Amino acid sequence: MTIKFDNIYIKDKAVGGGPFIKDGPIKKYLNFKYEDFLDGENSYEECEIKELERVINIIRERNNIDLVISSDLSNQLMISNVANRRIGLPYLGLYNACASFCEEIIVASSLLKNRNIKNVLITTSSHNLTSERNFRYPTEYGSLKKDYQTFTVTSQTGMLLSKEKTNLKIECATIGRVIDYGIKDSNDMGSVMAPACAYTLYEHLKDTNRTIEDYDLILTGDLGKYGKEIFKELVLEEYGIKLNNYDDTACLIYNKEDNRVLAGGSGISCMPTYFLTKVIDRFNKKEIKNVLLLATGALFNTTLVNHKMAIPSICHAVSVVRE
Repeated sequence: MTIKFDNIYIKDKAVGGGPFIKDGPIKKYLNFKYEDFLDGENSYEECEIKELERVINIIRERNNIDLVISSDLSNQLMISNVANRRIGLPYLGLYNACASFCEEIIVASSLLKNRNIKNVLITTSSHNLTSERNFRYPTEYGSLKKDYQTFTVTSQTGMLLSKEKTNLKIECATIGRVIDYGIKDSNDMGSVMAPACAYTLYEHLKDTNRTIEDYDLILTGDLGKYGKEIFKELVLEEYGIKLNNYDDTACLIYNKEDNRVLAGGSGISCMPTYFLTKVIDRFNKKEIKNVLLLATGALFNTTLVNHKMAIPSICHAVSVVRE
């Protein structure tokens, strides 16, 4: 399903980055940096809550906000719930794994059709040590990592969508379907999510009667080094689409020579962190005019993995244009 939006614009943004991000290729674009995974707090969760509050307050100081939509990777959205309790604005918590950023855009853009809502802030938050504990093993456990495993991004993002006209417009979006190729390895998120990503790209191009040449850049969320190649093979073999203006944010977010990140980045903040820094900068420099975002999500938890069930996935697409 593809939805057309009228008069929905990106009005403001803020991004904070922690370890690995603060020294990586997007460091100069960050609103703030923190040196370690605790940043003076007693727990990783308290650190993540604090950094998310910082992002919200940066945008709140510059704008009126009618509603906040937040996503994170903690159980029952604990990070978003606590941060927004302290902020005190109307709030919706939303979860679609790492596809949440595009889903937030779709929900916020739809709500902005209401005449009483003028500005909606969407936020994402991920923290390597809270996410690994929630989905796999705590780092302290010392389990060996696979070469194809990704390294969760530690960053927080905020993007204000508004009816007020700016030079960046949310043009349309394609809502994906849940896809399951029977993969059960919770470390291999690239293989899990690539089929859903390929399907959504195909549906988006079909619904809009476009080709990939209509976009200056196509960005996927966090497929990683191996998932990126699987995605390229799938869209070519199954749908006859050859990608030549494409990259994956998981492969761009970290320093490429850092072997500690294995197959690249992941997490709910991986795509928005790169999009709201490097890609927005390229928009502002008029290097690009049309970008298609394909946010990918692996829809699993520890219960599903312990029951040895296959991991479903989803992907949503959002078209952003410079006017």
